[in-house]
Amino acid sequence: MFQIIRNWLDRRTLQRSSITSAQWEVAFASLPILQGLTTDEKHRLQELVILFCHHKVFEGAHGIVVTQPMALIIALQACLPVLKLGLGGYEGWVAVIVYPTGFAPKRVIRDEYGVEHHVQANLSGEAWQRGPVVLAWDETERAGIIDGHNLVIHEFAHKLDMQNGIANGFPPLHPGMDLTAWTEAFSAGFEDLRHKCSAGEDIGIDCYAASSPAEYFAVLSEMFFERPDILQRHYAAVYGQMRQYYRQDPLTRLCQ
Repeated sequence: MFQIIRNWLDRRTLQRSSITSAQWEVAFASLPILQGLTTDEKHRLQELVILFCHHKVFEGAHGIVVTQPMALIIALQACLPVLKLGLGGYEGWVAVIVYPTGFAPKRVIRDEYGVEHHVQANLSGEAWQRGPVVLAWDETERAGIIDGHNLVIHEFAHKLDMQNGIANGFPPLHPGMDLTAWTEAFSAGFEDLRHKCSAGEDIGIDCYAASSPAEYFAVLSEMFFERPDILQRHYAAVYGQMRQYYRQDPLTRLCQ
C-alpha cells in the first residue's frame, strides 16, 4: 500500500514540474558527460532529477544562492549513476550544501592514545554518513566535461558506498553479482594503483584513489562515467564489475 501511495505522489510531482524544455536543453548541453544517452534514458534521467530536487534541499553557504539552473547541473550529475538503479540509494538524508569555492572545516580527531588533535583541511566536497553532501560550486560547474574528474559523481558514489555502513569501497551488491569477483577485481586494482603511484607512474587516474578503498571506488566511479576508456584499458575487471553495479556501459555510450 505504501509503495502505491508513493508511486502516486511521484507521478503527481512529475506532472507538476515547472522545468521548461529550454531549461533542460541548456542543462544537458552544459554536460558533455550526458552525450550518447538515448531518448528514453534522457527522459528517465529527467524524471529522476525532478524527484531528486523535490526530495532534497539545496542550501547555499557563505552567501551563495543556489538557483534552479545550478540545482539542475548538480542533480543531473548526481542522478546519472543511479539512472538504472533509482533513487533508493540516496535515501536517509536531505541536504545538498553548496559553497562558492573550496572550504576548510575544523575537526577534532582523537588518535589511538586518546589524544585530541585539531585539524583543518581544504576540501572541495564531502559526503557525510546519514548527513548532507557538500560541494564547492567552482568545482561542480566545471564537472561533466569528460576529463576524468567529477566532484558530484565522486561524492554521490560515497553515498552509494555508505548504504551498508561507512564508505569502504564495497557498496551493497545486486542479486546475482559475485562478491568474490568484486573483491578480487577491486583488491588487485587498488594494490596495482598504489604500486604505480608510489613509483611515480601516471596512467591518467588520480592517485587520490590509492589512498583508501573508499576513495578507489569513488575516483574510479568518476572514471567509469567520464573516461571509461582509461578505466577499461588499465583495470578491465574493475570496469566489468562497475558495469554490473551501475547497470550502464559508458564505454559504448561515450567512445563510439
